[in-house]
Amino acid sequence: MGQLKPGAKYIYERADGVTYAREFGAEPSTREAIGWNYDPTHPNFDPRTSDGRSLHSHIMDSKLWGDIRREAKTNPTLQDALERAILIYHLSKKDGTE
Repeated sequence: MGQLKPGAKYIYERADGVTYAREFGAEPSTREAIGWNYDPTHPNFDPRTSDGRSLHSHIMDSKLWGDIRREAKTNPTLQDALERAILIYHLSKKDGTE
């Protein structure tokens, strides 16, 4: 969910197949995209990606995870959270082997 703050109150908006969130009381220009429709007929659908989101969005997600992994090398709290997320990911796989 990007930069959303835990415990904060958000207003959710939808436009052009994208769901946005902005903190209650914040300017509309501060909203963040948090979800997309998977609709191949939608004009913003990107056939180059598995979920129809823009290629730029996928690149930015990959960059974010790369940044998180690099920062975790020097941040024990972040490293612990990352290890927990990886563990949960593996445990949630259907057969537990992936």
